[in-house]
Amino acid sequence: MELPRHVRPKRLASGATAFYYDVPQRYRAIKCPVPNEPLGTDYAAACEKAKTLNGLFDEWDQQRKGLPISTPMAPKIGTVDWLFREYKVSLAYTKKVAMRSRGDYEKSMALLCDTLTKVGDRVGSRAIRSISPNGADKLYAKIVINKDGERRDRTAEKVVILCRKAWRVVHRLHPEYFDKAMPNPWTGVTMETRTKAKKPAVTREQVYTFARGCIEHGEVQAAAVAVICFEWLQRPENIIGGHITWNDYRSKAAPTIIRVAHHKTGTVAPHPLEEKQPDGSVVKFYADAEEILSRLPRLGVPMILLKKKRNPDKGRAVPYAFVTMQHIVQVMRKKLGLPDYFTHDACRHGGMTELEEAELTDGQGRALSTHKTQQSYEGYAKRTEKRMLSATRKRHAHRLAETAALEAAKNEPETSVRNETADSVRNEKRPFTASG
Repeated sequence: MELPRHVRPKRLASGATAFYYDVPQRYRAIKCPVPNEPLGTDYAAACEKAKTLNGLFDEWDQQRKGLPISTPMAPKIGTVDWLFREYKVSLAYTKKVAMRSRGDYEKSMALLCDTLTKVGDRVGSRAIRSISPNGADKLYAKIVINKDGERRDRTAEKVVILCRKAWRVVHRLHPEYFDKAMPNPWTGVTMETRTKAKKPAVTREQVYTFARGCIEHGEVQAAAVAVICFEWLQRPENIIGGHITWNDYRSKAAPTIIRVAHHKTGTVAPHPLEEKQPDGSVVKFYADAEEILSRLPRLGVPMILLKKKRNPDKGRAVPYAFVTMQHIVQVMRKKLGLPDYFTHDACRHGGMTELEEAELTDGQGRALSTHKTQQSYEGYAKRTEKRMLSATRKRHAHRLAETAALEAAKNEPETSVRNETADSVRNEKRPFTASG
């Protein structure tokens, strides 16, 4: 396993490997300001954080040697470039921003910082204090239209949302570089209303066509990720990042369970894999999925690991880079004739859609997906034809029942009045007697 500079691994009692960033003692003795930090057990995340810390180290080292600093890792303190650098080393970024989203964040940061002002200098080189609410509005208006005059509402919206958060996070950590009298300039920026596109969802048939095709072509890990996303609704970045392990699958303590950890929400869903019937037979709920998992080689504790093809017998297996897995998916879906929107994320959305088509209640669906709120769960509900038909049937049956009840209520008083009138006529015609 190749590690960045100044990173050392340590085996924990649990069997996992943790990573630590340690500046050599000779630099610490001459007051290197870059801190030593624990980087966690996620290999990809540790490498990403170490890359940023090594950039800070190189900046300090060049300054110490009196060399010119030309790298973008060394922006002037108090500038917009510096603000984004501080944001990327903050816990708000390293703990909360998923690895697969960081590429988009980088693009949004670069787009804003490389935007030119009227005098021709980069926005990134401007002081944080110079960005006013009015200036933020003008930057949004400039970014929302590209060089060809085409609108890019979603891109501009991402920039505003990112800036709003980065300003808030860094202001909390370094308030001395902000204007005390000026609020967050990105709060309240009026953005164009746009129709948000729904994320695509693939079907069960497509998922298993992909999975079995991947196995035939030797891409078993990609097949397993697709199935886990669809059947057990785990986010692809969690699976690829090693957050599902062999210890989670039919362990000695829980031989009929697969434990699925959702790193984003901090929840764990124990999905039952089988149920014993009164007659002694066993119903397996995920027989097809388990058949796919049975093809996975055990290369380490995490289920999804990559063994280098050049020297498979040398070195330890490592987690896939997210982009590597994405590339494999695109290559395989083309070979297998699957639609261009087929991704591991679309597999997860397909699984969420199947929950809806199965007519589960919101509570039942959220129990499987571990969404904490009804609103977040509903965001994955696809209005498919099958679901719409089921809902229409239920609504129609309800309307018929209501109509029948109204008719019954309408007829009941008329019958009662008619009976009372008939009794009265009969009583009038009956001769009066002393007894009656």
